Amino acid sequence: MIHAKPISRKIGLLVFDDFQLLDMAGPTSVFEMPIRGMDPAPYEFTLYSQHGGSVRASCGVRVHTEPLAERMALDTLIISGGEGTRTAMHDGGLLTAIRSLSKRTRRTTSVCSGAFLLAAAGLLDGRKATTHWRRCPDLTRRFPNVQVQADRIYVRDDKFWTSAGISAGIDLALALVEDDLGEEVARKAARELVIHQRRHGGQSQFSVMQEVKLASGKFDSLISWIKTNLDSELTVDILAEKSRMSPRNFARVFKTETGTTPARLIEKLRLEAARDLVEGSTTSLQQIAQATGFREADRMRLSFLRAYGQPPMVLRRQRET
Repeated sequence: MIHAKPISRKIGLLVFDDFQLLDMAGPTSVFEMPIRGMDPAPYEFTLYSQHGGSVRASCGVRVHTEPLAERMALDTLIISGGEGTRTAMHDGGLLTAIRSLSKRTRRTTSVCSGAFLLAAAGLLDGRKATTHWRRCPDLTRRFPNVQVQADRIYVRDDKFWTSAGISAGIDLALALVEDDLGEEVARKAARELVIHQRRHGGQSQFSVMQEVKLASGKFDSLISWIKTNLDSELTVDILAEKSRMSPRNFARVFKTETGTTPARLIEKLRLEAARDLVEGSTTSLQQIAQATGFREADRMRLSFLRAYGQPPMVLRRQRET
């Protein structure tokens, strides 16, 4: 009996002048990983632009592209972002091509501000979507029919996937690989790319540490220790002793160095870690509460309500949908 050889999935990435190079390089590197050692290769990747030829990235690098053909079909279309979207989103011919091509693709996706092209083409009307945090307000203003999820790494709504800014395209591509080939292949791809921790779609675009001002790095090692010991008792006395300071002096210097109190920082770190587990796993809420230092699920629930306005299970259900 002759078995048909599996067909490689055709991945097309659409670029335009002044596209963001990492929006292209990040996802292509992810799709390259499963190709190594697999026969047949699961993916066939091509760069496209509206008319083909040389296209310049915003950093000045030029790439060769194939033209969009009238009746071409893809498994997955990925639309790059970048400053060039501000012009491309007003190109009627390009938007018509995107609408037409989307009808013949299994998945239509965008990285960063590429969501503006999908929205301008009318493909995100009534759908949930995200983009770079800086441009979320503009996406909301220009396209009120789009349900903008400003605090998401990536969003899936039926066949349409959109990601946050730049490096989030890597997270999106890993999710697409997992959707196609399973979690283990996606995990291996992440490991090859030396990605320490995959970010799931429901995770925030921001990290607590991005909001903390570290004046001199004096408490860098202490904060790293706190992050790996969230399930421990973390009182000012314990932290002061670890820093070889008196509790009073420690509390004063810590606030000067970080702009916040030890208790507030620990609360935020626990919330961030707990939310990642709530949205990215099926671990019980009680186990998550214990692992992140809240001790009890009810106490964690109250903290979620104060910080996010929603209890953990609501956030988990939103992530699943």
